[in-house]
Amino acid sequence: MPLKKLQLKPGVNRENTRYTTEGGWYESDKVRFRQGMPEKIGGWERISANTFLGVCRSLWNWITLGGQNLVSVGTNLKYYIERGGQYYDITPIRTTTLAGAITFSAVNGSSTLTITNVSHGANAGDFVTFSGAVSLGGNITAAVLNQEYEISTVLTDDTYTVAAKDTSAVTVTANALDTGNGGVAVIGAYQLNTGAATAVPFSGWGAGPWGLGTWGYSQTSSSAIRLWSQSNFGEDLVFAFRAGPICYWDASTGATVRGEVIDITNYPASSDVPTLVNIVSVSDINRFVFAFGANPLGSATQDPMLVRWSDQEDVFNWTPSATNQAGSLRVSHGTEIIAVVQARQEVLIWTDSALYSMQYLGGDIVWNIQLLGDNISIASQNATSYAGSTAYWMGKDKFYKYDGTVMTLPCNVKRYVFNDINTAQFSQVVSGTNEGFNEVWWFYCSDGETAVDRYVIYNYLEDIWYYGNLARSAWLDSGLRDRPIAATYNNNLVDHEKGNDNKETAVTTAIAASITSSEFDLDDGHSFVLINRMLPDVTFDGSSATNPAAIMTISPMANSGSGYNSPLSAGGNSANTVTRSATVPIEQFTGQVYLRVRGRQVAFKMESTAEGVAWQLGSPRLGMRPDGRR
Repeated sequence: MPLKKLQLKPGVNRENTRYTTEGGWYESDKVRFRQGMPEKIGGWERISANTFLGVCRSLWNWITLGGQNLVSVGTNLKYYIERGGQYYDITPIRTTTLAGAITFSAVNGSSTLTITNVSHGANAGDFVTFSGAVSLGGNITAAVLNQEYEISTVLTDDTYTVAAKDTSAVTVTANALDTGNGGVAVIGAYQLNTGAATAVPFSGWGAGPWGLGTWGYSQTSSSAIRLWSQSNFGEDLVFAFRAGPICYWDASTGATVRGEVIDITNYPASSDVPTLVNIVSVSDINRFVFAFGANPLGSATQDPMLVRWSDQEDVFNWTPSATNQAGSLRVSHGTEIIAVVQARQEVLIWTDSALYSMQYLGGDIVWNIQLLGDNISIASQNATSYAGSTAYWMGKDKFYKYDGTVMTLPCNVKRYVFNDINTAQFSQVVSGTNEGFNEVWWFYCSDGETAVDRYVIYNYLEDIWYYGNLARSAWLDSGLRDRPIAATYNNNLVDHEKGNDNKETAVTTAIAASITSSEFDLDDGHSFVLINRMLPDVTFDGSSATNPAAIMTISPMANSGSGYNSPLSAGGNSANTVTRSATVPIEQFTGQVYLRVRGRQVAFKMESTAEGVAWQLGSPRLGMRPDGRR
């Protein structure tokens, strides 16, 4: 028989059985397609040895007038500015106490300090910085007290505890001399309340009038994770967390100065600035600041469907008048604004059931809104990406795109993704583009997991899908920086598409990449066929290893749908003596390899597990001969 060339369709297809999708690929991990051929994805490397606190959910990149390349990093605990690999804490202060409002107490032999501050408004996990304190008399010195602390437990509305430490974060234990209270000059500066890293489902019962509405019916909901939004106002930064106030960071003050909540206290000239918003954004062309899901003018109650905007070129003036363009409007379809994306000549607004377009008209109307699509869904605030002139997003049961028309995005791995996803953690879904490879990525929590561990990729140029395992909580495409950057669960940022290995930490490890085909017939699948040799077609261009190698595996089947041709003793379903799968190493100059594999159908796998390896698969060929019908 002539050599059989393996020419498989690009992309992964999980919508049917392995045999039905004959001629294509069925499984993948850390592999992409380029011009129809699979290849290992690029590696990643941490941008510095420094780390931040919390799980990052938001990244934003811009350049100041002074030429500084900055990235903002929003976590569930803090908000940072990354510059030159250093993370600067710019989390705004929520409130600062008067001198003497705070007192300390310690217990001999314990590291726990109890702080009394009437109506402190803090939660466990919040951060507070003390100043003006004097020694309690023993080990709890002024240097121990006058620093930033994370609140351990909240005892009452007026008291909470922290764990005493020195300036090197080493635990300090009080002694018998620590009987003071810190003095009359203690000041506490409380940072914005921290948020959750994971959505926590909880159940309860409906409320309302007796016997009406949801009364008497069980309800399931969840606590929200901390999600940030941000935009540039010139070189400055406007940012907010969901259901929080609008904050402002002046780039001219430097990265060592905190941002501030925009209110009368910090900005006396500010006027009617929303106090509660879900998303904040700045229009790229017109320089309006938008508050989505904001409290109405004159009300302290948040309206999740209300859009408000400031006067043009004025981040501090939100009072509508005949002499400015501040205003508001309310979207009608849905219950909550979920996501916002700046597109060409329009602002795209997703509610939980619809997509709107908001466009600038000027005059008395200022901004006009138009319904683009109804009866849609969106997984999270960060589930959207904009590439070229098209918006892509993950819904709660399918993928969508908008390029002038809202439509469902055909997906060959839809069943696999949505059967695998943890629906209680939809809010953790994050999307980003990798335009160097024409890709849109979505990261999500697999079923049963509470941290992101999987991804799915849509290649919009080749119109194909593939997936794999990777833990990333935020993503930012290259643009102002050379490579895409992403946030890891090691509390750092990494450059993607750099090298061939995993350098997320100080220890370099190999990236295990693999792709497996669907089952395909040998000859016509009527007779058994013996595969006696294989001519690989692999390039290792870009490898840093001296002798890069990969592994090819041929797994035979006696009959399609019967499972791989392994004996019962090995957990298979064949009672006959069989030839097991053949696994052969392929090196840079391997011309052909000899093997013995017998079956009617086979599956082909390509993988690499060593450091420094990059590869692209071509069209391997198999040498075969008939081996009988029985």
